[in-house]
Amino acid sequence: MSVQLSTLPDPRRSGVGVVLVSTWRVGTAERQKEVVEAIADAWESREWPHEGLLSYSVYTGTDGDTLLHYSQWRDLAAYEQFFAASDNGRSARNADIDAAVPGIRRMGLNKYELYRSGSLDRQRDARVPGCIVIVDVEFEGPDAARQRDWIDTVFEALGSEEHPHPGGISGHFHTSLDGTRVLNYAEWESEQAHIEALVAPGEGVGSGSELWRRVQQYPGLTSGGSVRRYLPAVSFRAA
Repeated sequence: MSVQLSTLPDPRRSGVGVVLVSTWRVGTAERQKEVVEAIADAWESREWPHEGLLSYSVYTGTDGDTLLHYSQWRDLAAYEQFFAASDNGRSARNADIDAAVPGIRRMGLNKYELYRSGSLDRQRDARVPGCIVIVDVEFEGPDAARQRDWIDTVFEALGSEEHPHPGGISGHFHTSLDGTRVLNYAEWESEQAHIEALVAPGEGVGSGSELWRRVQQYPGLTSGGSVRRYLPAVSFRAA
């Protein structure tokens, strides 16, 4: 059986070899709530789907439309074994969810591995994140070295900030296995704290400093990247 957790997954959890991230679009805030309830029912009523799945978490987008799915797996082989099995229960779970809330749009799945994590306020503490900020950037072609160098450039820019916003907790930078994307799973105290950090004049995340310009104008970036805020909804692990 699955166990619903009261805490979010630890992106730095040992033993995680691959992270799967996907987005669903459901249309309204009310439907977001209904889908989360349907997901909880579908997972709590069934056996855990595979021993290689370490955690599965769902987050509600503050846009009133999207749901983020974040799954930690032991390795890619475990996920591929699960996906290839005819009795993995995936179709039955999705059928139950779709029956409860028809019209869900599944926007695709990307596979990542964690490259680098760090504290946003330079202090290790036990604050519980109230908001997860997902920054998703894409490059014009596959290049694993470029993915890592861009992340290292971000860390250099973050390290240069004299007065980082106190609402930031940590950032966890993932590189896609196909070499084309970087995803930052950033933990913040609240949605409002992140909003304030973005609009802070002359300082803070993404400010107009030379180091941040290097991040934003890095060769090969197809865009500045999408930024979406999510609130924790449900998280599961094996019983």
